[in-house]
Amino acid sequence: MSEQRKKVTFQGSQGELVGLLTVPDNPKAYVLFAHCFTCGKDVKAASYISRALSDLGFAVLRFDFTGLGGSDGDFANTNFSSNVQDIIAAADFLRDKYQAPQVLIGHSFGGTAVLRAAAKIPEAEALVTIAAPAEAHHIAHLIDHKIPEIEAQGSAQVNISGRPFNIKKQFIADWEKHGTEHIGQLKKALLVMHSPTDTVVSIDEAGKIFTAAMHPKSFFSLDGADHLLSRQEDANYAAGVISGFVAKFIGETAAKPKPTTAVQGNQDLSPGQVQVQEDNHKFTCRVATDSHSWLADEPKKVGGDDRGPDPYAHILAALGACTVMTMRMYANRKKWPLEDSIVTLQHSREHAEDCQDCDNKNAQIDVINRQIKIIGDDLDDEQRARLMEIADRCPVHRTLHNKIDIRSEAV
Repeated sequence: MSEQRKKVTFQGSQGELVGLLTVPDNPKAYVLFAHCFTCGKDVKAASYISRALSDLGFAVLRFDFTGLGGSDGDFANTNFSSNVQDIIAAADFLRDKYQAPQVLIGHSFGGTAVLRAAAKIPEAEALVTIAAPAEAHHIAHLIDHKIPEIEAQGSAQVNISGRPFNIKKQFIADWEKHGTEHIGQLKKALLVMHSPTDTVVSIDEAGKIFTAAMHPKSFFSLDGADHLLSRQEDANYAAGVISGFVAKFIGETAAKPKPTTAVQGNQDLSPGQVQVQEDNHKFTCRVATDSHSWLADEPKKVGGDDRGPDPYAHILAALGACTVMTMRMYANRKKWPLEDSIVTLQHSREHAEDCQDCDNKNAQIDVINRQIKIIGDDLDDEQRARLMEIADRCPVHRTLHNKIDIRSEAV
């Protein structure tokens, strides 16, 4: 099964978050994976399970939470609530650009956050927790020896999994606001996975989650696995169980590829209006009419993300589309045997030898090279010549040749 792996970025609770999206052909569903506390998207469990799910036909997004990995922000300013916000932001990104996630998977502290974020992601029909604590304050056991110092001084450096992290008092205050009452209100299918030999998060935490949840719910024991699922065979096994579980609940509502021209325009616009708005505060823009929407961007070689055609490509597309449409309309009216037409265009700038700016030796003019291929074995030479004349009469061609007055006003 072929797949696309791409780095993606989107806005999180404190800045830009970095993720990795793996999309196989015709994905069964989109999955959002949240990693463990202080880990990153490339931790073994996230990497192994994501790859295994992709091999089984699921599109998977995993990302670095704020202040971790390649994502913006300061870890010291994060807390459980900000992790929840980052998960919701990741779901919003998938919904906007691809397909809303129907499956949410959280490993360890990520599982705790997924259970809290799920209510804000209505499309999610199946939830999976792996080695997850039931409550946010469970993380206290990792830093309990530093809590007095944090309370007294406002912050302290804590060593977690061999790495130093600065923990502030607000982190502690935040986890105290989150219990387990929301788990019983999920109204989503839940799979709780935990290893009885987990020495980091006790399997008793899985029991708390399972007891708090309403049906449909299932529990699966990951016998022999450690907390991080560091053995690939354990991760692959978990992925197989997850695949079978979610298939029962997503059924015919599984993700379908988003159409390339989504008919999801801005209904506030009038026919004929086009609106362009920033998407990522770099080069990517959202373009919308009253009935359609798409993206414009710049190539990666000039600093863009290449998520859509650049502005000049839009101009060429407008001329090419208008050319094809005009020739088709004329051929149909004349009942000529035009089978197809293909227009290939390219923009360039050339030195202007004869121009009004002759004193400027560097003067240039814009040139659009348009190659028109007219297909139709039964068309005679006269008809082909006439269609070439008609191509020059398309409305966009005339507009580009006219003097254009662009009037701008601040609103």
